[in-house]
Amino acid sequence: MGKFVFQGRHTTDNDKDMVVFLIGMRINKRRAISKWLPVIMAMPPMIRELYENKEDLGFLSTETYFGLRTTVMIQYWRSVDDVLSYAKSEKHLQAWKNFNKQVRGNDAVGVYHETYQVEKGNYEAIYVNMPLYGLGKAAIHQPVTPETNSAKKRISSEKNLSKS
Repeated sequence: MGKFVFQGRHTTDNDKDMVVFLIGMRINKRRAISKWLPVIMAMPPMIRELYENKEDLGFLSTETYFGLRTTVMIQYWRSVDDVLSYAKSEKHLQAWKNFNKQVRGNDAVGVYHETYQVEKGNYEAIYVNMPLYGLGKAAIHQPVTPETNSAKKRISSEKNLSKS
């Protein structure tokens, strides 16, 4: 994957349904390290598993952001069924059980997730002088052409207009 910068303008194909899954945590009590550190430490093994089994699990890619108190991980998945299936996997269930055991009745850390199911043709992206990033890692990354040189054209391509 690396940090190779693609010069110029690039976009992604939008011909497949996709799921955007946001998951994160908020540190409510900074000094309660023993309550929030295990939550942070539970994620790397799951992310490693997702990348090692992308095709089988329907996982496409992820980006992670760390704020002062709140983190967010933006994940791209092939389908809602794939997200729900992974939620029932051994590694995820064990992490969830551990989290519940440690924070039950304690408000030192919070967690959240949001799931968005996006139909093909209803998303677009632009990257200028960027490495593979976001949807550019999750979908087919390609140079901008005259047919895709504006957001309107990328989201309203001929193939998407034909389905109306």
